[in-house]
Amino acid sequence: MINLGIIGAGRIGRVHVESICTQVPGAKVKTLADPEIDGVLICSSTDTHASISIEAIEAGKHVFCEKPVDHDIGKIKQVMSALEKHPVKYQVGFNRHFDHNFQAVQEAVAAGEIGQPHIIRITSRDPEPPSIDYVKVSGGMFLDMTIHDFDMARFLAGCNAEEIYVQAAVLVDPAIGEAGDVDTAVITMKMENGSLVAIDNSRKAVYGYDQRVEVFGADGMVSVSNDTTSSAVISNANGVTGEKPLYFFLERYMQAYAKEIRSFVNAIQEDTETPLGIVDGLEAVRMGLAAKKSLEEHRPVKISEI
Repeated sequence: MINLGIIGAGRIGRVHVESICTQVPGAKVKTLADPEIDGVLICSSTDTHASISIEAIEAGKHVFCEKPVDHDIGKIKQVMSALEKHPVKYQVGFNRHFDHNFQAVQEAVAAGEIGQPHIIRITSRDPEPPSIDYVKVSGGMFLDMTIHDFDMARFLAGCNAEEIYVQAAVLVDPAIGEAGDVDTAVITMKMENGSLVAIDNSRKAVYGYDQRVEVFGADGMVSVSNDTTSSAVISNANGVTGEKPLYFFLERYMQAYAKEIRSFVNAIQEDTETPLGIVDGLEAVRMGLAAKKSLEEHRPVKISEI
């Protein structure tokens, strides 16, 4: 089957759609695009994000770009330059900002309910590792998986990171190491406001998608546990058992994905700033690159080095 894309949804475009669907065996219309649009969602492979962003920006289209904008700082800065010349809306897809649990933690911290944050703990563990083919092109765990946790650290601390140190290993699948990546990591960071962050990552948690956060402060603590299908706990002669975490990100964060797109649309409609702009995309990648440098050089790395 040949998948065809059609650019332009005017009269002739509709004619071709109908003719292909009814009269061209072995072909189907996969995508229909029209220039008369307000915004675009860039959900293609990472190596295309920056170039498509620039093309869309220069065409005057508002852009929602999945993370990361690019693995290369220079290319992200090219997007920033394009935005300076064409001030359209630009939002980066860090969906966890819109998760109900993490929003509640951030709101409690921002409201001063736990005082000055001292320690931020982030646990992020996948239920199973990605394919080796994906690992080879992902940019590595820090720019693919942990980048969400770097963004979350900034979100909860309310500031940028200052220094990062990584210990990592290949404990899940030797093939991941052979592909040049790691699958298990403990990361510590110092934030600009003095708070300390500890992140632990694993590519395989046999019990499900493990996503937890805790912020400990001068006046208290706020924490959230995993989402589960229900909060039921069974207590009997065999023990006390509860539900496992939701299995993967589609179940865990589906509502967050919807909320982030609503925020993008609202920014366009109301002419307001997007909640996560190009600078947020840049800072998370800088943290990911600093993490890679720390692992390679076996030392703490200041974000200013990147």
